[in-house]
Amino acid sequence: MIGLIDCNNFFVSCERVFAPGLRNRPVAVLSNNDGCIVALSNEAKALGLKRGDPYFKVEDICRRNDVRVLSGNHRLYGDMSSRVMAVIESIIPEIEIYSIDEAFIHFDGWADGRPVDVGRDIVSRVRRCTGIPTSLGIAPTKTLAKVAARFAKKYPGYRCVCRIENETERRKALSLTAIGDVWGIGRRLRRKFEQIGVDTALQFADMPRQQIDRLLSVTGERTWRELNGEACISLEQAPPARKQICCSRSFGQMLTTFDELRQAIALFATIISRKLREQHSAAVSISVFIRTNAFRTDMEQYFNSAHRRLDEATSDTMAIARAATQCLLSVFRTGYSYKKAGILVNETVSEDAVRRSLFTDNDVRLRHRRLMDVLDSINSNSIAHDTVHLAAYRPVEHIVRTNMRSRLFSTRLSDIISINCNGQ
Repeated sequence: MIGLIDCNNFFVSCERVFAPGLRNRPVAVLSNNDGCIVALSNEAKALGLKRGDPYFKVEDICRRNDVRVLSGNHRLYGDMSSRVMAVIESIIPEIEIYSIDEAFIHFDGWADGRPVDVGRDIVSRVRRCTGIPTSLGIAPTKTLAKVAARFAKKYPGYRCVCRIENETERRKALSLTAIGDVWGIGRRLRRKFEQIGVDTALQFADMPRQQIDRLLSVTGERTWRELNGEACISLEQAPPARKQICCSRSFGQMLTTFDELRQAIALFATIISRKLREQHSAAVSISVFIRTNAFRTDMEQYFNSAHRRLDEATSDTMAIARAATQCLLSVFRTGYSYKKAGILVNETVSEDAVRRSLFTDNDVRLRHRRLMDVLDSINSNSIAHDTVHLAAYRPVEHIVRTNMRSRLFSTRLSDIISINCNGQ
């Protein structure tokens, strides 16, 4: 049996751990630059608010209904996610971290035939150790476990754990699941199915194999098999290395000078290089893009990008930042107000498969590698993830609008909770 443990309203739950006054109150968390709603409490959903709503369109609704609106505090959410996953890993021998708030777990061979009881113990322990409420779906396949997790979250009668065990339960659950809610069915496929009268997951699962082969790709066919109880998506304890990595931001205020953009690009290079080292890979080439605000029709518009193949594949922050700066230099134009920029790593290779350049000094390469190891060690073991960084680094707080962000309760010493006592 496969389980999917899913943190309930994760961003909101993280905020509530450190601000109990937000419990039972409508809460909305915003995206970068306080643009759109990305997370909602159940109380806020009951008001008709939806994820993806532009904040400026629903600001009056939020004000009238006393909705607490917060800027995204992603460093806090990342730290809380690490805590949740650490608790799960301390209980379960096999776990696949799927996203910041989800993880697949394998029950076979150790749950003693009591997966629901064990699942409730996991949910209880995560809540007790981290303060984060979770739901758990258990089923023979990953896709069915996703379906079960939705029921565990939606219906209190399951007491946070729902198990799809037999054929009757499978068909009942699928009949109550909209086709668009199935894991792996995107908007394009949903529209295709609705055009042929397939509205539920059960109708999809009951389609004949010949029709599935004609309509869908290998990925879609695999989803169909999973819904019919055939496990064909294995549990991956280590996620595969990404072949492309992108880091971009929309700026809270538009940037006009090369130096301002260069500082932002240095930040993106730092983030991308760290991700490359975490997955033990190296960038073969990079692209840099900059653009003005397309919604400001009263201003001159400009968009451009530059591509550069690196002399030697690398994850060295300094090398990637240097190449990115050269790309930026070739596309930057004065006289424009820039709203967004980013770096894209177009191709990666394993660090063990890097072809060394004849023109690179091995001693220099080794010194830079040791420097990056030291940098990662300091930053990973410090309360702030950017204790040591490039001199050109421009902190994200300076380029992204976060006017309503909560404190970094768990990652910055100056932001820890203070308690005032009367001395009685």
